[in-house]
Amino acid sequence: MSGTASRTTSDLIVERLLRWGVDTCFGICGDQVNGFFEALRTHQRMRFVHVRHEENAALACVGYAKFTGRPAACVATAGPGAVHLLNGLYDARIDGAPVIAITGLSYHDTVGAHFLQDIPSDRLFAHACLFSERVMGPAHAVTATDLAVRSALMNRTPSHLAVPIDVQSWTVEQDAPSDKNVPGHTSTAAQPFEVRPPAEQVRRAAELLNSCARVAICAGAGARSAGAELERVAEALGAPIVKAGLGKDCVPDDSPYTTGGMGLIGTRASHEAFEECDGFLIVGSSTPYYDFWPAPGQARAVQIDVNADRIGMRYPVEVGLVGDAAAVLDTLLPQLTRKDDRSFLERARATYRAWWELIGRQAASSGTPMRPQVVTWELSRALPDAAIVTGDAGTVTAWAGRLMLRAGMRYSFSGTLCTMGSALPYAIGAQLAHPGRPVIAVTGDGSLSMGMGELATLAQYGLPVKVVVLHNNSLALEVWEQSALLGNPQFGCALHPVDFVAVAEACGLTAFRIEDPAEAAEVFRRAMAQEGPCLVEAVTDPYEAPFGESLKPAHAQHIAEAFGKGEQAAGPMARNLLQDDRVALSPALQQHRDALSRYR
Repeated sequence: MSGTASRTTSDLIVERLLRWGVDTCFGICGDQVNGFFEALRTHQRMRFVHVRHEENAALACVGYAKFTGRPAACVATAGPGAVHLLNGLYDARIDGAPVIAITGLSYHDTVGAHFLQDIPSDRLFAHACLFSERVMGPAHAVTATDLAVRSALMNRTPSHLAVPIDVQSWTVEQDAPSDKNVPGHTSTAAQPFEVRPPAEQVRRAAELLNSCARVAICAGAGARSAGAELERVAEALGAPIVKAGLGKDCVPDDSPYTTGGMGLIGTRASHEAFEECDGFLIVGSSTPYYDFWPAPGQARAVQIDVNADRIGMRYPVEVGLVGDAAAVLDTLLPQLTRKDDRSFLERARATYRAWWELIGRQAASSGTPMRPQVVTWELSRALPDAAIVTGDAGTVTAWAGRLMLRAGMRYSFSGTLCTMGSALPYAIGAQLAHPGRPVIAVTGDGSLSMGMGELATLAQYGLPVKVVVLHNNSLALEVWEQSALLGNPQFGCALHPVDFVAVAEACGLTAFRIEDPAEAAEVFRRAMAQEGPCLVEAVTDPYEAPFGESLKPAHAQHIAEAFGKGEQAAGPMARNLLQDDRVALSPALQQHRDALSRYR
C-alpha cells in the first residue's frame, strides 16, 4: 500500500486476500463500491482485470478456479452490479469452483430504507454462496475475509462479502474491536488434505467389482485429477471409461480405455457399454443425464465421490466410497483382480473407433455451409500441446465434445448450469492463470453475442486467447431440443446475423472467416500462430444434428412428430439425420427411419 493514511476496511480485505494468495480480481467499478476500488488502486500486487459485464467477472473467476483449483476474486457495485454477478456465482456453486465475490451495499444506516440501489446482496447471495456475510467495519474485515476464503477452499464453493459504501472507507481508528474479537486470533494457515474411505468399504467395493463380468466406468468432474489411476483401474477391470461432460479431460480422447462422452451428445459406444454392463463404477460424477446410465437394478454399482451427499443420488449403488478420486482409486487398485476376458472393453472400443471414423467422413465434406465436424476435426489437429480449451452452451457443446484432446490438454465448460456465453470469460480466467499455455475458447454465435464486449478485454490486456465461433444464425440446440424432446417445430430460434470478424477487428483482434471447408486447416494453423488474441468465425450448417448417433427411440419419434406439425427445416434436418453411416450407428434412427424419410 502506498502513502501513510490509516488502513481502511477495504485495505484490510485486499491485504488479507493477498495473504491467502488471492491476487487476481475481475470486475467493474461503480459508485457504491468505489471505496474498495481505492484499495485496489493502492495495492498493486492485486491484479485488477476490468471486464465489460459483471456476470463475466464471476465466470472468469470460475475459469480461473477450474484450471488452477485456486480462487480469484470478483467485485461489483451494489444493486444491478451485484445481481449481474449471480449467474456466474451459481455456475461456481453448481460446478464446485472456489470464488470470492465482493459487492457494495447502501450506506450502513440506509440499508433497507429504499435508498439508491438498496438490494441486500448479503441475503440475495445466501443460496449461491455457502458463505455470505456483511462486513461491519475494519474490526470485522480480517475475520470475515478469512472465513470467506477458508469456506471457498474447503467447500469448493463461492463466498461473498457485502460491504456498505461508507464502511468501505472507515479506518481502523473509527472501529475498535469488541472484547470478544481478540486481535490476531485468525490466520491464513490452510492444510491440504485427502479424504479416504474406511478400509472395510474399499474391500467391499473391490469384491463387488471383482464379481462382475462387464464393468463400465463413468468419470465426471471429480475424476479430472485422477486420469492415471482411472486408466490403471480400467486396465485391471477391462472396463471402458465413459466420460460425463465435465470429465472430458480426465483421460485423453485417444486413451486406449475411453469410449468418449455420454448423454444426448455422447457416443454410441458409451451407451452400448452402459446398456450391456453388469458392473458400474461411478467416479466423481452426478451428471443430470443419468437416464443414459444402466437401468436401475441392471448393474451392481460402486460410487466414488468427495461429497458424501452425492452417494446414491443418481444410481442405487451398493457401496459408496467417500474421498478424493485419485486417492480412493489408488487404494482400491491393489484389491482388484485383473480380468482376463477383454471382450467387453474391445467391443466398446471397436464401436468408438467406428464413431470416430464416422466423424472423419463427416469432416471430409466439401459442402457449404460447412458441417461443424469440419471445424472440430481441423481444430483438433491444430491445437497446440498443453492447450486449455473452454466450451460453451448450445450445439457448440456437442461439437466441442468432439474435439480430440491429447494428453496434457485441459477442457471445461459450464456443465450443469449450462450458461451461454461462458467460454470467453472462462478463457480469460484460464489465460491469466496460465499465461504460458495456449487457451482456446470454442463458442457459438448465440453465446458469443451475449458477451462480445469481452473481446475488447482480450485486446485491452493483450491476452492471446484464440476464439473460435461457430456461426449459423440460429440457437440451433433449441431447434433440435424443441423437436427431439417435445415433438414441436422450432420457434424463436433464429438469430440476426452478426459479422464477428468485423466486431473482433473493431475491438483490436486479428480475425479470420472460414466459409470453404478446404480452407479450415490453413486458417486454424495461421490463427494458432498469432501472438496476440485472435478470432476465427466458421460459417456452419445450423441443421447438422448434434446427437444423431445417441438419440433414444422416443427422441427420434418426437422429431418425426415435429416434422409432421410443419417444422420449416424438416428437409435438411431429415437429410442430415438419415445419412447411411449415421443410421448404421443409431438404433433409434433405424427404428424410425421410415417416418423420418418422408421429409427427406
